Amino acid sequence: MPNRTTDALFQLIQSMERAEKRNFKLYMTRNTTSGNLKVIELFDALDKMKQYDEAVLLKKNKRIQKPQLSNLKAHLYHEILASIRLLKQGENIDLQLHEQLDFARILYNKGLYLQSLKILDKIKEVAKANNQVTYIQQVLFLEKKIETLHITRSMQDRAESLCNEVDETNARLSVISSLSNYSLLLYGWYIKNGHARHEEDKAELDVYFKDPVFQDAGLYKGFYEKLYLYQCYCWYAFINQDFLMYYRYTQKWVDLFHTEPKMIEIETAHYIKGMHNLLSAHVDLRNYRKFNETIQVFEKFIQTPVVQENQNNLIQTFTYLYTAKLNKHFMEGTFSKGLYLVPEIEAKLKEYELFLDRHRILVFYYKFASLYFGCGEYDKSIDYLNKIINLKVDLRIDLQCYARLLHLIAHYELGNDDILEYLLKSVYRFMAKMQNLSTAEEAVFTFLRKAFSSSTKKVKPLFEELLEKLKGLKDQPLENRAFMYLDIVSWLESKIQQKPVQTIIRQKFLENKKRGATPA
Repeated sequence: MPNRTTDALFQLIQSMERAEKRNFKLYMTRNTTSGNLKVIELFDALDKMKQYDEAVLLKKNKRIQKPQLSNLKAHLYHEILASIRLLKQGENIDLQLHEQLDFARILYNKGLYLQSLKILDKIKEVAKANNQVTYIQQVLFLEKKIETLHITRSMQDRAESLCNEVDETNARLSVISSLSNYSLLLYGWYIKNGHARHEEDKAELDVYFKDPVFQDAGLYKGFYEKLYLYQCYCWYAFINQDFLMYYRYTQKWVDLFHTEPKMIEIETAHYIKGMHNLLSAHVDLRNYRKFNETIQVFEKFIQTPVVQENQNNLIQTFTYLYTAKLNKHFMEGTFSKGLYLVPEIEAKLKEYELFLDRHRILVFYYKFASLYFGCGEYDKSIDYLNKIINLKVDLRIDLQCYARLLHLIAHYELGNDDILEYLLKSVYRFMAKMQNLSTAEEAVFTFLRKAFSSSTKKVKPLFEELLEKLKGLKDQPLENRAFMYLDIVSWLESKIQQKPVQTIIRQKFLENKKRGATPA
């Protein structure tokens, strides 16, 4: 797991590219004071370290004394950011606009009002062309200040025009702010709870959509208004397992960027997230053809400079591309073929451990466990499930619950009868405490209680009885959650037919592919 409490300066240095490090050295040597020499020495020491250890740092660098370390680190942190800003300012629209705003303020402070206004006009033009509404607001604020305090001999209706622009911009920002808030709240709800468990959860989410901001959705023309609106409906549909609605809004999300391609470079992370959700929607709908088409588009995009030259984008695309690759093996029932991905992903998890959040790693561990379970390698599956179970329960309650349930079934498959009774009670108590027991899960626990105490001959009718019960629940929206995390139906069919579970899933995939089933 990543060390989330690692030193911030060390983390920043480890994230730097070779060009950024070289530029920093040039930046610092312009003024080679004794203080700066110590800063460079500290930079070199931290750059060489594999893990941050203050005691080792001080022992190996005698010129750096413990009382001065805190100030040196703060100074170095600031200088690194300043050097990177100079290097990267042409690559990011925010940095470009911010720089121009700084120039406009400098000119204003020198009393050069007309020059300042000229720059502000240019900033406004660029900001509008790139949907940067917050910068338009800042420009208008300074324009109003100049017009209010100084005689600029502007056009006669300048005051009225400015006021109208301010009102229009503030109205847009209010909508964007509200929609982005709801998008964040919905996504935060999912990260904490997972999918909706019962009608109370759904009612809790429905409250958000009573806000008037959703009633005027058809009137929104701006990029960010549409982006956050689509995200709101995307999270809502996903949480409630309305996968057709989820697909439609993820497609709108991605199409929004394809309609305005320049926004892919400006809001790359949002585009990457949209592609990830579109791939996930195709998986949920078993839309194999469109999944393959979308993953090809995504892989081609990953090779572009906007990803390759940005570490954050590289990390995000790694996460979502490999998630999609694992999902492809789950869909196709090729679990054994997918095992080669595990060491590849683990190597990347190690490489990016300073930058990945626990949620992403938990999801990978669960997918690894599911992959090994599907191959019949239950010991390996249990190893990854234990990594999830042993973590503090503070996010993805659903994942914690299903990890325990899959862990229980893996022990059942291994015939570990001595611990099954204890595990059964423990998992049931945990899921009940987390309010994570649906009708489908209650049926699974009832089956397991009977199966544990039944002979091999008597257990087959129990498998058949549970299978019929679950098939009747599978199409109920709030019951579908159980089948997303654990393909219990295919597992039951594998036990009844005495075939490996991946063989059952592979047969279903080939039958669906032959029929050419494609969701609307």
